[in-house]
Amino acid sequence: MKNAFLAVLIGAALVSPAAYAQNIHKRQVEQQRRIGRGVESGQLTPKETVRLEKKEVRLNREIRRDRKDGGGLTRAERNRIDRRQDALSRQIYRQKHDGQHR
Repeated sequence: MKNAFLAVLIGAALVSPAAYAQNIHKRQVEQQRRIGRGVESGQLTPKETVRLEKKEVRLNREIRRDRKDGGGLTRAERNRIDRRQDALSRQIYRQKHDGQHR
């Protein structure tokens, strides 16, 4: 019983970095899609779009830099990335719903 539990814990620890990397990528793709839909619908002005795109580029650069350090991301780096992605998501929402149109 202990061996089975230990094997599950070890397996989860080995899989989670890959799963987390996939989650980061999915969020990046979805946020890019949301920005694109905002541009198409006219909910985002050109200035808003440029500002959001720049923030996304900075976040992507930070993620690549963190991965380059040792290949994986530490828990602190993952938490920081999550917070930054959450903040960017809120900014996309606010900009799309602020009443400005192109």
